[in-house]
Amino acid sequence: MLSHAFEDGVLVVTLHSTGGTGRRGGLSQEIGDLVHAYRPGVVVIVLDEPAVGSGIVDAVLEAHRLCDRLGVMMSVATHSAPLRRLLEANADTGGTRLVVHARTDTAILSAVAAAA
Repeated sequence: MLSHAFEDGVLVVTLHSTGGTGRRGGLSQEIGDLVHAYRPGVVVIVLDEPAVGSGIVDAVLEAHRLCDRLGVMMSVATHSAPLRRLLEANADTGGTRLVVHARTDTAILSAVAAAA
């Protein structure tokens, strides 16, 4: 399940459930639709659960590539250290760096500062 909020030029997308590999395309499409609709300065994706399936990881990395093509900064917040390492190791390094935070509040505050 996905929810979102938009404030101060920052789009915060929260992924509440894990989902298998079949969910990747749907999540990527939903995130892409939100980015196109809101045209945010910054996107923060919050991963609520520590055990995230590969479909969600792939969707987050695809969203990062989309945001990079659109010139939108993106970061991720997750409490899971293994997941942070996985995202950082697999993120596209050809464009804007994917910043992965351990705390949601830090990710959002950094995004608000960047959008200002």
